[in-house]
Amino acid sequence: MEDSDKKDGFSRRDFLKTTAAGVGLAMTTGKLFGRPFLLTGAGQGRTVMPSDELRVALIGAGEQGRVLLDCCLRIPGIKIAALADIWEYSRNYASGYLNKYGQTPHVYEDYKQLLNSEKDLDAVIIATPDWVHAEQANACLNHGLPVYCEKEMSNSLDQARTMVETARRTGRLLQIGHQRRSNPRYIHAIDKLLHERQIIGRVMIGYAQWNRARAEMLSWPKKYTIPSEILHRYGYNSMEEFRNWRWFKKYGGGPIVDLGSHQIDLFSWAFKANPKSVVASGGIDYYPQREWYDNVMVIYEYDTPTGAARAFYQVQTTTSHGGFYETFMGDNGSLVISEVPQRGDWAYREAHAPDWAPLVREGLIRSEAPPIQKVQTKNVFVDVRVPLRLAAGRCPLNWLNLPISHTLKTFLRPSGEGCRLTARLSWLMSRQWRCLKSMKRSGTMLILNSERKILKPEGHEIHEGRRI
Repeated sequence: MEDSDKKDGFSRRDFLKTTAAGVGLAMTTGKLFGRPFLLTGAGQGRTVMPSDELRVALIGAGEQGRVLLDCCLRIPGIKIAALADIWEYSRNYASGYLNKYGQTPHVYEDYKQLLNSEKDLDAVIIATPDWVHAEQANACLNHGLPVYCEKEMSNSLDQARTMVETARRTGRLLQIGHQRRSNPRYIHAIDKLLHERQIIGRVMIGYAQWNRARAEMLSWPKKYTIPSEILHRYGYNSMEEFRNWRWFKKYGGGPIVDLGSHQIDLFSWAFKANPKSVVASGGIDYYPQREWYDNVMVIYEYDTPTGAARAFYQVQTTTSHGGFYETFMGDNGSLVISEVPQRGDWAYREAHAPDWAPLVREGLIRSEAPPIQKVQTKNVFVDVRVPLRLAAGRCPLNWLNLPISHTLKTFLRPSGEGCRLTARLSWLMSRQWRCLKSMKRSGTMLILNSERKILKPEGHEIHEGRRI
């Protein structure tokens, strides 16, 4: 066996017996970066001896299961030995895909038959609907197998607890697929930049969203309709519910669980605390045939080691505006990050904050912004509905058109013939400010205090973390 595969008598298989984290990290980063992250550098191109090959089974070969299959194929030494899915379409699709890469897994309808038949597995990946995670994960753990299970753990807190209890009792590792926790960019941003170097100061505000465009219910090829007796055997009432399980309370937790679980977890990570209170608003506003709320907005409160903090989260299924990203705001700056770097990979320094030049020299961030531009304003009103027009001078309240004027009355108070911004509009993020001489971007109306200095903050792109 090569030294790269076994050092000091500790092999990949030994590692799995100790922790399942390696499998979860490898699968996650491979997908997030669109390339085999763990295959770069010294690991690229190395040969894994057959004696150290990991034989993995997949339970649930649907859309997410196939994503994980693709990730596994990017990792040397992982063989998909078996797969199980109750839907013939998914079984055929996944096995055919693996066949193209020279892998010939044993295929099963029932995961129980898989566990009873496959005697030399090293780990199991579970990518089935939430409501069966606990049953399947507990069965695998009781068979002595470490488990990588897609989030959420379960749509039942009691069932989720049984998964933890079984993992502790059996001594086998259970990892849940919260992608950002094992993403090197997020580890770098939160652990290194926010916590260790405290580049944005005291972290007081979090914001995250996952917005998706309107979409119809999932359909299926009619020739692959699952017979009703098979559906009922596995607990589904209809093919429509089977295909769209996320929207039904028996099977899942709706968009706030399906999508929010990834991002809400980041608030606790960044604040080093769990929420102490929550206020939420949502409803079945657009899709009356679905059981879960299609739009949800939530405010969380935290008692952090440095004081009070709050976070706002929203998940929308009727608009894709802004996509998905997370923002953390502190008294010295803010940081925006997303799994898609084009949507968030920046930090902004407040004008009064310590210089970030040392961080740039260390390679923790890099600066791509022009020098700070200072603009002295006096009762300046900027209407970005007419982006090429700059209205300078006084702005009587009735200068606004009627609908906007009516909306802003609660936020504005008269100041002579002009108008002044009250503290209630302090939510405007620093990255929304633009040089007044080149106002070409549509967006929110900005009303600037008189005698206020407007600084275009420095923008910094976060380096990809090198730790794994």
